[in-house]
Amino acid sequence: MRLGINLGYWGAGMDGDNLAVAQEADRLGYDVCWAAEAYGSDAPTVLSWVAAQTESIDVGSAIMQIPARQPAMTAMTAATLDSLSGGRFRLGLGVSGPQVSEGWYGVKFDKPLARTREYVEIVRRAMSRERLSYEGQHWTLPLPDGPGKPIKLTVHPQREHIPLYIAAIGPKNLEQTGEIADGALLILPSAEHLEDTAVKYLRAGREKAGKTMEGFDVCPTLPLAVGDDIFGLADMFRPYTALYVGGMGSRKQNFYNQLAQRMGYEKEAAEIQDKYLSGDKNGAAAAVPHQLIDQTTLLGSVERIAERMQAYAAAGVTTLTLAPAGFTLDERITALRAGTDALERSGLA
Repeated sequence: MRLGINLGYWGAGMDGDNLAVAQEADRLGYDVCWAAEAYGSDAPTVLSWVAAQTESIDVGSAIMQIPARQPAMTAMTAATLDSLSGGRFRLGLGVSGPQVSEGWYGVKFDKPLARTREYVEIVRRAMSRERLSYEGQHWTLPLPDGPGKPIKLTVHPQREHIPLYIAAIGPKNLEQTGEIADGALLILPSAEHLEDTAVKYLRAGREKAGKTMEGFDVCPTLPLAVGDDIFGLADMFRPYTALYVGGMGSRKQNFYNQLAQRMGYEKEAAEIQDKYLSGDKNGAAAAVPHQLIDQTTLLGSVERIAERMQAYAAAGVTTLTLAPAGFTLDERITALRAGTDALERSGLA
């Protein structure tokens, strides 16, 4: 099993620290550094900044939002980043959510699976440098009865095949991801529930495409905190879990809330959402069960984290992406180093 890091969003006051964390991860031999975007910092700019100041670690978008860009633009960005980084770019895509898609980008959040499939097909076709033409439900290239003609990408990516990941949560999206992508980006992953909430659907998609799970990258992100007080460490992540389960989306369209329900937290997920949407964020955080936090983060001593890593590997994880927590840069670096120590002790390195 490989290790990655997730820097999250840029511009939150820790930009210099984030770069230092990425550089230390590079030095420690981490496999990939991911950056996110929502409606603040964009992922490609951050990744170009990190790639220019690291040596060997891959850089990946987790995610570049599908409603934010035309697919050909995404192919251009991917090819450029892969070329500039010396073949170190990984393209992570996702549909975002209804509030961001429609409120920020003005793109209707409808038929997300069909849109994702077409988007991936166009991106792959463009990155392969064939002349681009496509006839689908959501995109037609070139536009008919106009001056447009099939053209091809002028930039040569460093590699013939840039790894393509999709952020997926729901069963249908997971199955399609297994079918059309090279890897899956997962969030709020529980080793105890991963087979039933994710892997079995990814496997079904691979089988649909006539493939096995061999070579497919199952890549969940887990916050990481090191120390002896498990309950105190878990409390650090209460606002994070409450945000996703309670406030990330509307009452009817919160995919993370639905995931918590599939893990057996139906009553608790409803309470967290009720409190969060009513404005009681502290109450929502207090309502998050300790077990839910413990199951979806890496907490405790290096030995305990190593045991949890073994559980994730047994559940099918191939790249474990860590989000090292801490109030200072030194604390985050310490957590980052603990991640490599734990991987070595787990016997999975």
